[in-house]
Amino acid sequence: MCSRYTAYTLRREDYVLSTWHPANRPAVLGLADEPPTQWIGLEVKRHVLQDATHAIVEFVARYKINGRAHRLHEISRFVQENGHWFYVEGARPENPEGKIAHPNGESETK
Repeated sequence: MCSRYTAYTLRREDYVLSTWHPANRPAVLGLADEPPTQWIGLEVKRHVLQDATHAIVEFVARYKINGRAHRLHEISRFVQENGHWFYVEGARPENPEGKIAHPNGESETK
């Protein structure tokens, strides 16, 4: 989780995509095309190892775009395959069933 946050701060789209599970990995994120983001911090609120290959991480990432502060609060699901952890999907706690929240702040209806 922390390495993915760092990759976002460095605009390392290649790393973010390589740690996204292939079953629902987007083809591109377009981080280079987005307005400059000033990442302020990451707080991991909760980490739950569900079993040997499944985990949940709840976090709050704070950032600014054009001087305006934003906050992404997400509960992310991860799966381990062949010794590597992959991001599967995330949901915002205020709407856990209806939206998938992507770390770039966009969301889509399930």
